[in-house]
Amino acid sequence: MNRPKHTTPAQTAATSDLAALDHAHIWHPFTPMRQWRETSPLIIERAQGEFLFDTDGNRYIDGVSSLWCNVHGHRVPQIDQAVRDQLDRVAHTTLLGMASPPSIELAARLAALAPKHQPDAPSPLTKVFYSDAGSTAVEAAFKMAVAYWHHSGTPTKTGFIGFSGAYHGDTTGSMSVGYSEWFHRPFASMVFPTTFAPAPDSCRAPAPLEAPARSDAPDWPSQDIALNNALRNHCLAELSGILERHADKTAAIVIEPLMQGAAGMICQPPGFLRGVADLAKQHDVLLIADEVATGFGRTGTLFACEQEHVVPDLMCLAKGLTGGYLPLAATLATDRIEQAFHGEYADARTFFHGHTYTGNPLACAAALASLDLIESTNLLAHINASAAIITERLGDLADCPHLRDIRQRGIMVGIELCEDRRTGRAFDPATRTAAHLCETMRPKGLIIRPLGDVIVLMPIPAMPHGTLHRMLDIVIESIRVWSATLRNI
Repeated sequence: MNRPKHTTPAQTAATSDLAALDHAHIWHPFTPMRQWRETSPLIIERAQGEFLFDTDGNRYIDGVSSLWCNVHGHRVPQIDQAVRDQLDRVAHTTLLGMASPPSIELAARLAALAPKHQPDAPSPLTKVFYSDAGSTAVEAAFKMAVAYWHHSGTPTKTGFIGFSGAYHGDTTGSMSVGYSEWFHRPFASMVFPTTFAPAPDSCRAPAPLEAPARSDAPDWPSQDIALNNALRNHCLAELSGILERHADKTAAIVIEPLMQGAAGMICQPPGFLRGVADLAKQHDVLLIADEVATGFGRTGTLFACEQEHVVPDLMCLAKGLTGGYLPLAATLATDRIEQAFHGEYADARTFFHGHTYTGNPLACAAALASLDLIESTNLLAHINASAAIITERLGDLADCPHLRDIRQRGIMVGIELCEDRRTGRAFDPATRTAAHLCETMRPKGLIIRPLGDVIVLMPIPAMPHGTLHRMLDIVIESIRVWSATLRNI
């Protein structure tokens, strides 16, 4: 493998011109803009496979899968060709009162691949509603859930139960069920009331369940079986109590299955998702599974729900749906839910919801090509082999005194930093410790992003193992150097 080229800090004239225009005009998402305009931005102009190239010719491993959406790499010939072929037909037509071959074919494929009650049985998630992003997929699911109960003669079931720490997007509805004081404080007046149940978090367990201080223990809190069993049972008991009080007014429970992503890669203990699904069914409440981040193989199965044999009533997909090529989302629903919207025109049961680019043919063509590749390359086996490599390699950090936890589901990984592992004391957020550590990895040829004090590893699922090892070399070396520096201060 060729080493990445890195120029001197002085940028080329072209990069400087672009940086000036960026600073003058672009408002970046999730980016502190005053500080951004004081820096020289990293400007990516092209990519190949698992690598990104900036305008100065430097090469970087795409360690965040271009915000968790790229599946097969960049400039994949099969997906490129599928998009070109579709361009020769039509770039976009509406699905309002019309149809298109790519959207029909993709809906049929998704329905065939969706979670099933039995391996050889068809999935009950047979209906597909398209939108363009994870937030919009979730918003559609909310409206489907509330309208389902309305049309079914139970109009009082309008509320939602979310989980503490959840993130489902930034539109007003999705904020409501995943409210974050850090992200959403100015928008508190815009969200609808939601009942929140506790989500299991081994690093922040309730006092009676806290993990013991671990100065020499090699295990991480998220790997403590007794702690996680107690957490699972505690959180399910709390949810059960909420449902006993509020089920008659609750339309749905919303969950990120197996792992809460934006909360800092918080793993759910085995059995938690299954327990939530069982409680939802017991209390006649719909279950919405937000598989936007966990779908398309990242946890080791095509959908995370499969690992606990859970079939939700509504399932939200986005990010990896097109292999990371084009914006597309889908909300999958059961026949039971979709049929509640059937009726005469005068009944006004139509699902009055939609988007201009719903079922965009280019995006659907890319998604179909991506699904073909998942199957033809046996991608899930590759992902599970990658997960085993990650687990083994990160074991080298077991003795690091400034790591609080390492959490992993498949190839979704969170490495939580702390000032003192024995007490779990966190760094002052103002120090931006994890962000600065991630920045030290860029000159070594790796782009990753933190979530607070959690370093997130989200390699492209198809990343060759040689590149994965190089990515882990950079992460492990950088953490060791950083930790040694702290010990010497």
